[in-house]
Amino acid sequence: MTHYGSFPGARPRRLRTTPAMRRMVAEHRLHPADLILPAFVREGVGAPVPISAMPGVVQHTRDTLRKAAVEAVEAGVAGIMLFGVPEEAKKDAVGSAGTDPDGILQVAIRDVRAEVGDDLVIMSDLCLDEYTDHGHCGVLDAEGRVDNDATLERYAEMAQVQADAGVHVVGPSGMMDGQVGVIRDALDQTGHEDVSILAYTAKYSSAFYGPFREAVGSSLKGDRKTYQQDPANLRESLRELALDLQEGADMVMVKPALPYLDVLAKIADAVDVPVAAYQISGEYAMVEAAAEKGWIDRDSAILETLTGIKRAGADMILTYWATEVARKLG
Repeated sequence: MTHYGSFPGARPRRLRTTPAMRRMVAEHRLHPADLILPAFVREGVGAPVPISAMPGVVQHTRDTLRKAAVEAVEAGVAGIMLFGVPEEAKKDAVGSAGTDPDGILQVAIRDVRAEVGDDLVIMSDLCLDEYTDHGHCGVLDAEGRVDNDATLERYAEMAQVQADAGVHVVGPSGMMDGQVGVIRDALDQTGHEDVSILAYTAKYSSAFYGPFREAVGSSLKGDRKTYQQDPANLRESLRELALDLQEGADMVMVKPALPYLDVLAKIADAVDVPVAAYQISGEYAMVEAAAEKGWIDRDSAILETLTGIKRAGADMILTYWATEVARKLG
């Protein structure tokens, strides 16, 4: 009792006294099965290529990608999201390498499936930006604008070749209107009813994608503000959510994660399907850079950011720290 007056008998600090007490009353817990590892595989390289803006992350060779997949399984990671990086000479206006059965992403899917089978959920980025010489997520019209419906035709082809390669889940990330419905139809009509769709429901036009551009060797000219969402808008995400669910999305995602925890929480409250969040390259780079400067404790910051995403409602988190964190949690 203080000498300066009384206060109610409840003392929340009693439940914070020891590490064991804090563990016992924790409301949210990370688990390795919550985590998905995004991974890049680059065509035509003999050794992994470090990504300068993302310390510890590389563009894999086919061999090192297989190794990374095995390590993820051993750590208990739930899934891996694959991004292909083709040779520059293979990029063209319509992203032909993205629908080539022997394109780098399709080859990588087959490699990983052969290596780990069904022990890891194999996901693939279904988008054209890695494969186009202009770097946009779709086909351009005569005036240089992204043609939504022409792009959907390409996405349908991509879905089929990725499914043929053995992917479990496709992740259409281009933010084209109607993409989930077209992809669902394409999968179902080609005998791939069991392939799931992780819809990039709320993908914002974000400044935090910068390091990712290096990771995929982007050729982007201009920006993606005409198809990715405006950071000022939240209700728009709920509209996108309703459309994606109506079109057959099996899971939905918010990207980026930390700047949009309010959006994540709204979506998680509104749905009865699994919800993912993508802790993107810029989020990763900020923590790594600040830790390298000695300004923050790296390991604590990583766990804090992931716990915050989990607390906001994510069932699954795509993070470049997936395998590292899963090992520590295990």
